[in-house]
Amino acid sequence: MFKKNFIYVLILIVSAITLSSCKSGSSLTESTLTENSNASIQKPYVILISLDGFRWDYVDKYKPQNLTNFINSGVKSESLISSFPSKTFPNHYTIATGMYPDKQGIIGNSFYSYKKNTIYKMGNREMVEDGTFYGGSPIWVQADKANMVSASYFFVGSEANIQGLRPTYYHHYDGEIKNNARVKETLKWLALPKKQRPHIITLYFSDMDNVGHTYGPDNDEKLKKTLFDLDKNLGDLFKGVKATNLPVNIIIVSDHGMATQKASNFISIENIDNKNLFTLIDNGAILNIHPKNNISTDSIIQYLKPKENHFKVYKTENTPGFEYTPKNRDWGTVQIIPDLGYYFSSNQRIEYMKKNAITTVGVHGYNPEYKDMHGIFYAKGPAFKKGFVLPSIKNINIYPLMCEILGLDIPDDIDGDLNKIKSVLKNDD
Repeated sequence: MFKKNFIYVLILIVSAITLSSCKSGSSLTESTLTENSNASIQKPYVILISLDGFRWDYVDKYKPQNLTNFINSGVKSESLISSFPSKTFPNHYTIATGMYPDKQGIIGNSFYSYKKNTIYKMGNREMVEDGTFYGGSPIWVQADKANMVSASYFFVGSEANIQGLRPTYYHHYDGEIKNNARVKETLKWLALPKKQRPHIITLYFSDMDNVGHTYGPDNDEKLKKTLFDLDKNLGDLFKGVKATNLPVNIIIVSDHGMATQKASNFISIENIDNKNLFTLIDNGAILNIHPKNNISTDSIIQYLKPKENHFKVYKTENTPGFEYTPKNRDWGTVQIIPDLGYYFSSNQRIEYMKKNAITTVGVHGYNPEYKDMHGIFYAKGPAFKKGFVLPSIKNINIYPLMCEILGLDIPDDIDGDLNKIKSVLKNDD
């Protein structure tokens, strides 16, 4: 009898785990079984969409139908100001947390971590999924703390165990997954029963960044085709969301813009590096310099200053681009900044471009004062005004806006300010 009961219980446990894993649409996670509280069920919905590398002027320039209609019946800012450096990982995670990179910890696509004595690289899956690199309380963590179901079809940090939490439903990043599959799953999430239905969903599309890097932001033919294909995917999402009759608010952002880069103006990092003196971390528009043991910052600057040629060497605290005095040790003590129109790269990449007769590409990472580094902020839904335009805003302010709409607590330690953006809300009249 005991054996039969044991087997029966075992079957129930296995069945429950299987159902939970299917429910997530991906790997079973610590937060898979999160359900909406009665209070969360009453809250509206937010879909945060990131269009990587989508420059502030693309919609006005190419006039994609669905995005244009979305903007005209919603709100927009003249542009979205990136945080420095205007790179993908720092800015996505800043949008997710409301914190500048200096505070939330993801300061570059690559950076040296003193706490872990290793170099974080966005291509290293183990590091990307290691929550100890990530500070702050990203929007899905903040939702989970309030017993609110969350979902992510790709967003920086969403695969990591941050404070012991991940989104209720999430996917490991795979750039080969088509946009229409991401849209379909988003609509499936919105069709779940109330208890399991996510109220905050993050989505990520890399199309415009891919084409911008490859062809530069001035290749109208390539950019327009890519944008119109993406616009169709977004149109399908808009149509599907409308059909749910749910109070869904859609916020569309990008992490940065894009600048034209001549291949002839790449600067070789090998001509700068000195492994006896320092460790160099290359993020294209900024080099982080970490002194080796017993090597002074002043001696490194004395070594680097005579080499200045279309770039400048700064002590970290004096580096232009930051809107604050950087305090995070992981920056290193010296920063090297290329002149506008120049960019750091390896000899290998420079030779590859010469061999393949590549004359122009697209880059980003520069000081956000340069408007080509600006992205987009568009929003539409029951929480937002219609036909409203506000001046350029900083991306640190997106987080408190989402918290306000969802009725979540806004952490005291963020850099974002709801008052800087709340004019887009209907209830701010």
